[in-house]
Amino acid sequence: MRVLALERIDTDRADLVGGKAAGLAEAIRAGERVPAGFCVTTEAHRSGEVPRDEVAAAYEALGGGRVAVRSSATAEDLPDASFAGQQDTYLNVEGVDDLVAAVRHCWDSLRTDRARAYRRDRGIDEASVHMAVVVQRMIDPRAAGVLFTADPVTGTRGETVLDAVPGLGTAVVDGTADPDHYVVRPDGKVEGPGDGGCLTAEEVEALRASGERLQDHFGSPQDVEWAIDRDGTPWVLQSRAITTLFPLPPGRDDGPGVYLEAGHMQGMLRPFTPLGFASLTELTRDWFSSLSGGGASGLESWLVNVGGRLYLDLTALVRDPRTRAMVPEALGIYGPGAVRALQHLLDDPRFAPRQGRPLRAEAVLRGVRAAAPVLAKVAAGAALALWDPARTRERVFALGEQARAGTSRTPEWVVTARDRVEYARHLQSPVMSERMLPMLGPLYAGLTAAKLPEHLLSGVAEPSEVAAVLGGMPHNVTTAMDLELWRVAERAGEHRELLTGTPPGELAERYLAGDLPDIGLTGFLAAYGHRSAAEIDMGVPRWAEDPAPVFSAIANYLQVSDPEQSPERRFAAAAERAVRMRDELVCRLAATSPLRARLTAFLLDRARELSGLREYPKFVWLYALAEVRRQMLLVGAELVGQGRIDRADDVVFLDFEEVHDLLDGADLRGLVAQRRAEHRRELGRRRVPSLLLSDGTDLAVALPALPSGEGVEGELTGVAASPGTATGVARVVYDPAGATLAPGEILVAPTTDPGWTPLFMTAGGLVVETGSVVAHGPTVAREYGIPCVICVPGVTELVRDGQTITIDGSAGTIRVEEPEEPEEPGGLGTGED
Repeated sequence: MRVLALERIDTDRADLVGGKAAGLAEAIRAGERVPAGFCVTTEAHRSGEVPRDEVAAAYEALGGGRVAVRSSATAEDLPDASFAGQQDTYLNVEGVDDLVAAVRHCWDSLRTDRARAYRRDRGIDEASVHMAVVVQRMIDPRAAGVLFTADPVTGTRGETVLDAVPGLGTAVVDGTADPDHYVVRPDGKVEGPGDGGCLTAEEVEALRASGERLQDHFGSPQDVEWAIDRDGTPWVLQSRAITTLFPLPPGRDDGPGVYLEAGHMQGMLRPFTPLGFASLTELTRDWFSSLSGGGASGLESWLVNVGGRLYLDLTALVRDPRTRAMVPEALGIYGPGAVRALQHLLDDPRFAPRQGRPLRAEAVLRGVRAAAPVLAKVAAGAALALWDPARTRERVFALGEQARAGTSRTPEWVVTARDRVEYARHLQSPVMSERMLPMLGPLYAGLTAAKLPEHLLSGVAEPSEVAAVLGGMPHNVTTAMDLELWRVAERAGEHRELLTGTPPGELAERYLAGDLPDIGLTGFLAAYGHRSAAEIDMGVPRWAEDPAPVFSAIANYLQVSDPEQSPERRFAAAAERAVRMRDELVCRLAATSPLRARLTAFLLDRARELSGLREYPKFVWLYALAEVRRQMLLVGAELVGQGRIDRADDVVFLDFEEVHDLLDGADLRGLVAQRRAEHRRELGRRRVPSLLLSDGTDLAVALPALPSGEGVEGELTGVAASPGTATGVARVVYDPAGATLAPGEILVAPTTDPGWTPLFMTAGGLVVETGSVVAHGPTVAREYGIPCVICVPGVTELVRDGQTITIDGSAGTIRVEEPEEPEEPGGLGTGED
């Protein structure tokens, strides 16, 4: 079938007619008014010849005259990729010769550089893509434009957004006109130009109703192209899914909800795998159950999976009259944007305080009483740590070694695959309660000792000066890891050409095959191979499985030619500056208050003795997570042997109960494939809402604009996280695997975790979209003595890779200088996930 009338198209045959034609046929089936037309199918494209006679016959059946000729590729108008503007459209085509030529031009547009790049960025195989072409009777529009059944900017569902211009709607699509903008709120209220616009109120309502019908029919929010002819008749020219919307949170029975994205505190903006999220939920359930005396506290229900991201449900806190006023201030560690968004939300009538006891206070009180002995132990541990920090560190590190040894031995009772699943399911809880819990007292003691001097030195020292005392922090396992990797790179100097000239993935394969010179990497991976970027997701391979990111870091280190820029010397210099600043601050304070000076000296010393331990509990937890992954991959390998799944790591796209179903004989290949595709799609998402409403609204984006004139032109503002200034070339990196960062370049990233920190060793500074001053990235930046600015929304797009920027980690500002030519070899490295 080389030519098909639109109304005869089988909408399940997108492989034959492409996405656009299938969507139009479905719109016809839904009862919408669509201009008559036909489709030149992919069968004709595969043949390489336009079926002129069939095209001419179909054109004659339309009545001849002017037609629109539009591409309809098989990889077009997909649920997760619209391909808007990537292929060509030809309007007002008349006559068979011109029509045949337009079809050929549409075919040619499939292979343009822009279309190829778009497909490459989305992982679409070139060989799988073919082109169909839609030909429709040309509408002579009085007005035309685009309609969205959800706000494509804020994400708000239930809101219809229309852009309209007189005449052809191409001016809206290609951005050459300033359209009339209409917004229909969920309550039916219309905002727009009113009588001065090109649409009447009745036309706006008719278009809104059409969009709503299409949304109901397709089952998802729609991007609709439309036209109104000279007789006032509305026509649907195209309907496709809005591909950029962030997924909705789970529905609530008690009204709208508000959710805080919490994964970024652990450097986790990428989506969790399903088993990774299930593992985290099981840990939370076990943990809170133990704290509440064995009963389910319900607190784990605050963890919400939205698009694979970890969100906290704040709804009850915002609605409760006793807690709502405290919520914005409590979120101060997430930056001023979160505070402003929550303050704005408190004025939203949908989140007005409710009477009653929405927090189920009796359950909370029961949990507090059960947790009291735990809190007492934490307090005692903190006191002991302040009294004897050296002995405390010995005890903490001994607990870590016990956790490592314990998780490396599989219990004798674990025999069957089903045993492995249950062992893995609850493996983290004893590590948390028996090993990590005793570490919390020393950790909080260190954090408190680091924070109190800010108040004692108020009026005597700037916050950046106090922060400088925390530079070059000893006893930090992440710093120790990075410095050990630097020493591996030093030993590998004789193999510089091999390690810098070979792709990291190839080096990893050769290392795992035993086909690389010995540079001491085996010892490094024995100590740190249970880590990775996004390491709190057990579904992510560890460095021991895939050391490619480690080889990337080694290649970066081998670029350091100036001995003074070596990470070891930079770290030592930061430690020396910290000690000098400590002495200077104490001397300043002693001049006016000797007692406060002695207390400040004590606290600063204890901070340097203990604050480095803050990274250690997570490091220990990762032993358990890595073992959970190992056990589940063993189960996956057994299922592959039984022919139940195709790959061992298919299990990470299921939860624990679903793995049990597999063991019972269920066929879940389709579910695994669907979730792999969803995960791949979410990996490509650049922006994740920090505060999300249940109707999909990205609260930070929906906020009213700040008054004009605030800030400095050409300057971006965030939160100061590590003092100092630096000027250098910006390297925008979305994933540390394979990234290159030359010495002195400034790392610009959406988020960071300890898996990113090997890049810090050569960085001149750090800029991050999200985070908190107490998160891993800024903490390690302070310890390396490099300036850091966090909470700069959209900075990975506002700053272009290769631009020169100046960051001030004391003021929290980024100044973008004149753009420079990208340096070879091009440090973006991993612009794709």
